[in-house]
Amino acid sequence: MDIAQEIKNLGIGEQEYLKLQNFVALLAEWNEKMNLVSKNSFADVWVRHVLDSAQLITYLPKNLKHLVDIGSGAGFPAIVLAILVERIIPEAKLTLVESITKKTVYLNDVVQKLGLKNVEIINDRVENIGKNTVFKDVDVITARAVAQLDVLCSYAKHIGNANTKLLLLKGQKWAEEDTLAQNHWQYDLTIYPNKYCLDGVVMELLNLRKKR
Repeated sequence: MDIAQEIKNLGIGEQEYLKLQNFVALLAEWNEKMNLVSKNSFADVWVRHVLDSAQLITYLPKNLKHLVDIGSGAGFPAIVLAILVERIIPEAKLTLVESITKKTVYLNDVVQKLGLKNVEIINDRVENIGKNTVFKDVDVITARAVAQLDVLCSYAKHIGNANTKLLLLKGQKWAEEDTLAQNHWQYDLTIYPNKYCLDGVVMELLNLRKKR
């Protein structure tokens, strides 16, 4: 795959591309200290992680104000999205929620070194931050490789509101997860193909509500 061409196809400018390269370099450095991404997948980091995350930019609202990423881990998709929206949606704020302290140390280092002013990192569980009213005013919730859909729906109900959109990168078992989740939840679902993972999809959920 021609990475430079894919970057161009997604409308990513030179400054953003440079920041993405710096991000990958920081990830490589920290990956020697802790297991953020597997060594096998890091060999194809631009397709399997960076571009896979970057495609979500297509589904973000143009008037995005607040995005919350659940289980931010290595920074996919949240750090990639923070880099991309910094210029095109400068008023947008991204909150990265990560419960593992050593991963928040890594994320804070990345945010500081990349100079990302639009990011806040919270070392806590999403169930706890939901008690703060600021997290009711959330436009988009993202998650990647965190938990099954049923669990993510439960997490999402702790934050956001009736208009909050969920954008979830899911693998080949997405349909099974959807079937299981619909035992407990109702939502309006749209499935988009994942351009960078042939057996994966982007799940867009709207109007999430608990089944009675």
